[in-house]
Amino acid sequence: MTISSSLNAGVSGLNANATRLATISDNIANSSTYGYKRAEADFQSLVINGNSSGTYSAGGVRVTTTRVIDEQGPLVTTSNPTDLAVGGSGMLPVTTLSALDENTGGYPLSLMTTGSFSPNADGVLTTETGMVLMGWPAAPDGTVPEFPRDTVDGLEPITVNLNQFAGDPTTRIDLGVNLPASETEAGSSGDSIDLSIEYFGNLGTSETLGVTYTPQVPASGASNTWTMTITDSASGGAVVGEYELTFDDSRGAGGTLASVTAVSGGPFDPVQGTVEITADGGPVTVKIGSVGDENGMTQLSDTFAPVSISKNGSPVGNLSTVEVDPNGFVVAVYDTGFTRTIYQVPLADVPNPNGLLSRDNQSYMISPESGPFFLWNAGEGPTGDVIGFALEESAADVAGELTRLITTQRAYSSNAKIIQTVDEMLQETTNIKR
Repeated sequence: MTISSSLNAGVSGLNANATRLATISDNIANSSTYGYKRAEADFQSLVINGNSSGTYSAGGVRVTTTRVIDEQGPLVTTSNPTDLAVGGSGMLPVTTLSALDENTGGYPLSLMTTGSFSPNADGVLTTETGMVLMGWPAAPDGTVPEFPRDTVDGLEPITVNLNQFAGDPTTRIDLGVNLPASETEAGSSGDSIDLSIEYFGNLGTSETLGVTYTPQVPASGASNTWTMTITDSASGGAVVGEYELTFDDSRGAGGTLASVTAVSGGPFDPVQGTVEITADGGPVTVKIGSVGDENGMTQLSDTFAPVSISKNGSPVGNLSTVEVDPNGFVVAVYDTGFTRTIYQVPLADVPNPNGLLSRDNQSYMISPESGPFFLWNAGEGPTGDVIGFALEESAADVAGELTRLITTQRAYSSNAKIIQTVDEMLQETTNIKR
């Protein structure tokens, strides 16, 4: 039995080293494959007779192969904004293009650590190998609702229509104006001062808010009081807000707002320094400054000056590109300069990444060994960031694989020598009979 067990041990060694050679070959062949995870062959001894005395039978060696999925390769930059990699733990949720073609709903979940995505003919972000990026859709206002984190329900293929038009209505205007103090003194002309501010409606149309400042001229002294009237062109020039502004004339706070009284329109918020008017398309918040705020509306000197006027919103624009920020939000960028969140890409985490089932195209599937998945917001919990304009290179090191190739070749030759030696010994045993 001893000689026969030696022969079996040698054969098992040949098989084990052939398996290791196969993993090394796979690693070297994929040394330039983005997102490839290195395969390893691990040897375990097989003991047939564990007694310390008596005849010993060689059990040989057994081999198991694993893929080191939690080992990350280096990241390289690219010029494509939807080339994505994960900087740290976590994996991108994807599905297959064939699953979309079946249109049965409930897309099967696969995971990837990196991928070069671009819109296909239907606008779906897809790799060249047919892997589709998935995410949670955002509401029209750019907010992402809460979705379940332990299921694929809610995940949708990310679709980008590069011919899409969209508008960004104005919801806030910051109004920084200096009013001439001399106009509220006795004997002044009392002429109104007009100011026009463009804003954008819900349909992307250009509208105008007319702001008229009328000084209150007293019989003597100075009133330091103005009436601010706001009209809306989209409402046919109707008055949408009227406010009485009184300015401080003390030494310490001279020229700043002392009080704001609403005649019509929304009330004045003294903390935020804002008033809310209702334009034709909806409410618009107008910031005029808090009481005593030197950076808000002022009444100084004898010069009218629109110091700073800013607003959000923009006219209708055509979608020009999409980008993904580190938190996984897919942001549509329009040629008029505004941006809008359209999806959020979560990152999936499992207790044992190395237990995932390997599939083609550097994708992986959940298995009993990996444990259940959980979808995190990128950058939260154990997950890293989503990095755009980047791809993860192969985790296989050619120099290390060639070193393992040399040792594997030596081990294979040694096992072959064992078989040759056992064969010679058996031949000698046969010759004894002769």
